[in-house]
Amino acid sequence: MAYKRIDCIDCSARENSLLGLCVDDELTSLSANKQCSIFKKGQVLFYEGNIANGLYCLNKGRVKIYKTGKDGKEQIIGFGLSGDFLGYRALIAEQPHSTSVAALEDTIACLIPKDEFYKVIEKNPEVSKQLMKSLCLELGLAVEKIQSLSQKSVRERVAETLIQLYDTFNNLRNPEQIIDITLPREDIANIAGTSTESLIRSLSEMKNERLIELEGKKIKIIDFTKLERIANP
Repeated sequence: MAYKRIDCIDCSARENSLLGLCVDDELTSLSANKQCSIFKKGQVLFYEGNIANGLYCLNKGRVKIYKTGKDGKEQIIGFGLSGDFLGYRALIAEQPHSTSVAALEDTIACLIPKDEFYKVIEKNPEVSKQLMKSLCLELGLAVEKIQSLSQKSVRERVAETLIQLYDTFNNLRNPEQIIDITLPREDIANIAGTSTESLIRSLSEMKNERLIELEGKKIKIIDFTKLERIANP
């Protein structure tokens, strides 16, 4: 759904994004040429295999980044928050998107055309440097994920996933240590690289050990120290 254009200079998410490194004339050009849209919860911003004609900047909302297997099962590999850029790897590599992105809640995202993005990275070395840093961080996280899936037990991966979700979605405004995102158990299971049944069993064991509390679909972490010891034996 099209949405009234948000001027990059006035964007509340700018300081948390690459746009915080842009100068005023770059922001003016981006604002004049981008398209802002509202995505309702569950709507897809782009699909794996789509041609990358631009990249999205999240103004507001949260999204999941995932791949779909041959059996149709999703594998969540990351999340996007306000200020994040999505799709730049495919744009730089000049390849189709290797992942899909869907809204976890009502989300406002701005599509920056490919040519406008190239103008910025060609003229602004700070933006180029930050993009390189982001790509390197993503590679490092991918290596850590492969190591975790191959070497850690289900219990260790579940503990690691709970800490990851808390670190991703929580802030100082949430002192109660409840993970500030409601995901289906199936989604949490595929982040941890296990079955839904094994996840539920692990959560039940952690609840009995007073490591976490379960309040419907909400998960509250009770003992971070012990959970971190399990996640990093």
